[in-house]
Amino acid sequence: MPDPRVLAADVETELVERKSRFLTRLHRVEDVEQADALLRTARAEHPDARHHCTALVLGETPERAQMHRSNDDGEPAGTAGMPMLQALLHADLVDAFAIVIRYFGGVKLGAGGLVRAYTAGIEQAVAAATLLRRTELAVAELEVSPAEVGIAENAVRIWAASQGAQVEPTEYGARSARLTVLLDPSLLEDLAADVARWSSGRLDVRRIGTRIADVPV
Repeated sequence: MPDPRVLAADVETELVERKSRFLTRLHRVEDVEQADALLRTARAEHPDARHHCTALVLGETPERAQMHRSNDDGEPAGTAGMPMLQALLHADLVDAFAIVIRYFGGVKLGAGGLVRAYTAGIEQAVAAATLLRRTELAVAELEVSPAEVGIAENAVRIWAASQGAQVEPTEYGARSARLTVLLDPSLLEDLAADVARWSSGRLDVRRIGTRIADVPV
């Protein structure tokens, strides 16, 4: 199963289909309450729109199961919210809330036309969005003396930049400094070899756990 995707930032796009305007908003959300607040904002900003259709996908966490929700908001049943939801799922998005604001253009689209329009609105917005990949990373730790911290930080950051790993801010103690790197588990041996090379074998890399993180696709 592929790693899920999340939005790096909210996005809004517009689609015109036979004179009807479909404004699609994609939001990154953490819970139902946040999604409900965003819908209230959309209704307040577009009070003259005929429909405010929605779809929500919340990812699984230790506190909850994955959640799906959709609403046709007055469109014929199954022609808006569910196609929107299916488009979000097809894009592997989680923690995403979609609102499609429709201004009716006077021409009826029919059930098939509505399904295509609402699906296309989500697909267009997803294509315009910057996505991140949610994955499990290894947490590696390197402890160095204060005299070596400058060299260690520079070397580790150069290695991390070349491998797409993340280096957290250095933690300073009374007798040593601790560098923490978030990386794909398959890169642990490579990091250890790089550290052994520039430290002449004096320093070791320890894996201290795992962490879920959002990384560039």
